[in-house]
Amino acid sequence: MTITVRLADPPSEGRLDWPGGSFRCVLGRGGIRSDKREGDGATPVGRFALRRVLWRPDRLARPETGLPVSPIAPDDGWCDDPADPAYNRPVKRPYAASHEELWRDDHVYDVIVVMGHNDDPVVPGLGSAVFMHVARPDGAPTAGCVALPLPDLLRLLKDCAPGTVLTVPDPAA
Repeated sequence: MTITVRLADPPSEGRLDWPGGSFRCVLGRGGIRSDKREGDGATPVGRFALRRVLWRPDRLARPETGLPVSPIAPDDGWCDDPADPAYNRPVKRPYAASHEELWRDDHVYDVIVVMGHNDDPVVPGLGSAVFMHVARPDGAPTAGCVALPLPDLLRLLKDCAPGTVLTVPDPAA
């Protein structure tokens, strides 16, 4: 199955379409870019396999999906330091290099879909922790991820299975 993100206006808003439906989504504050770099706030152009789903078991039941699913633990993180050997990989906290905390007080990482962005192989500086996750209640832009309201994300995941890809077309093409 292919999920396609279409750019809307402003550039941090989009539409996510797949054979089972269509939802509004939130994109990176830097819009969509074909030359994604660490820290630019942009959602990258590309075709990304949906690798697996991570979720907060203390807040939600296990999401229904055909993708592999793993619970998040309080010591889980994701390295975002391009100089570190674990760049764009999961890490256990505390961790010396810069990293994202996956166990957050807000709800944006209650469900995380790990996308195949800059992971095969990892290239330092081309972006890390680009996920699909829960949108903030106010619809604020992400740091480069694709975000949906929790009910929409859970609905989408029911249709996902190994082989599902997220496509982000280049708006300049």
